[in-house]
Amino acid sequence: MEMKTIGVLTSGGDAPGMNAAVRAVVRTAIFKGIRVVGIRRGYNGLIDGDIFEMNLRSVSDIIHRGGTVLYTARSPEFKTEEGMQKAVDTCHKEGIDGIVVIGGDGSYRGARDLSLRGIPCVGLPGTIDNDISSTDYTIGFDTAMNTAMEMVDRLRDTTQSHERCSVVEVMGRRAGYLALQTGVAVGATSILVPEVPYDIDRDIVARMRKTQMSGKKHFIVVVAEGVGGVQELAKEIEARTGIESRATILGHVQRGGSPTVRDRVMASQMGHQAVELLSQGIGNRVVCFRGDKILNKDIYEALAEQKEFDFNLYRIAHEISI
Repeated sequence: MEMKTIGVLTSGGDAPGMNAAVRAVVRTAIFKGIRVVGIRRGYNGLIDGDIFEMNLRSVSDIIHRGGTVLYTARSPEFKTEEGMQKAVDTCHKEGIDGIVVIGGDGSYRGARDLSLRGIPCVGLPGTIDNDISSTDYTIGFDTAMNTAMEMVDRLRDTTQSHERCSVVEVMGRRAGYLALQTGVAVGATSILVPEVPYDIDRDIVARMRKTQMSGKKHFIVVVAEGVGGVQELAKEIEARTGIESRATILGHVQRGGSPTVRDRVMASQMGHQAVELLSQGIGNRVVCFRGDKILNKDIYEALAEQKEFDFNLYRIAHEISI
């Protein structure tokens, strides 16, 4: 199948580096003589026909910008048969032969459904949670980690001044990868993640008391969003230890900001690979990073995989935070 026109969209939660990926898609396509259109607001834009022509200058000066110039939205309508048919009709009307979809697992399912209906799609992993099973790394993860680390480092200054315990919630509703890496980077006393059940006395209070005996007077507990209840946890820690404890929820600040070198380079490589596939008429694939290489795999295989939590790093984190 000859690719004359490809579309690009960003879907689900935004992630730093999405713009770098969009830029790579547009410029690789144009280099290959393929027309490119931008689809605004994810699958909603495909349903509503919110589509515009993109050229080399459309993506000038966006590689360093956070968020997504294409905007993003969740689309309940696209999950219906009627909504999906509208999207397919838009593709036929606009002459879109294939689509690069940048987002998470939910976005991948949409790409799979479109591929099944004759619109070849390639998925790029874009989420700060790093929770896509088929890839070791997702676009936005490095920037989010660095943002969280910077915020906790700043918080540590006041925590140390007041000899407090800071209970910090980072993002990660179903996965603790961001919490784990951030916790290691800031030397957290305890790290709580959805993948590992915790006991407040064993995993927090006892650890705080042990480090107190060696002279430590301030503490940081990093909690993944999926564990939840940080306000109540801070009160419980204070009640059990007598140490003033405060909860801080970092929230959506972790989604923003200029992407790091790693996210810009990874996004550029992945965007290039996606167009390489579509230019050959290959769809129903996802681009992934495995063993220091940019690879691609069948979207069904990708969605069926389970991602393993790094229990070894979790163990190391607790051994060195004494």
